[in-house]
Amino acid sequence: MTKAPNSDQTNESIKPWSAGQERFGKWFIKRIGKWQTFVYELTGGRLWSRFLGVECAILTTTGRKSGAARKTPLLYLAQGDEVVMVASQGGMSSMPLWYRNLQATPEAVVQVGRDQRQMTARDANEQERAALWPQLDALYPGYQEYRARTDGVREIPIVIFTPRV
Repeated sequence: MTKAPNSDQTNESIKPWSAGQERFGKWFIKRIGKWQTFVYELTGGRLWSRFLGVECAILTTTGRKSGAARKTPLLYLAQGDEVVMVASQGGMSSMPLWYRNLQATPEAVVQVGRDQRQMTARDANEQERAALWPQLDALYPGYQEYRARTDGVREIPIVIFTPRV
């Protein structure tokens, strides 16, 4: 039995969330996300710009069914002009809605503080994933647990946003 890096738990002891835990988790993420987005935008990112000790950005996607703007606060990693985000949804079994929206329309807006940037999203390739996971795990160690929870269920996408020209 191997230990999860930086964890007191073993990978084998981390199980997928139950259906009830996922329902609560989605409800919680949606409610807290709305409040965080409201406060973040109201203050230009001066308040509620961190979650679990990590800097957040507001991602605006286009709803794949509604066509409406959908805003989601997410942890991010800056890589020069690019921004990297993880479609982990707390280690739940399904992809987050924002990720599905990007699959339909990859154009998005990423807001960091008051700065809003027009960007285009793409999934990281295998080589990029191998290079990015250690950096992302250092940024937020919870990603290791999320990958353990989704092992055999789904692969957690890493999304790279590049500035639109």
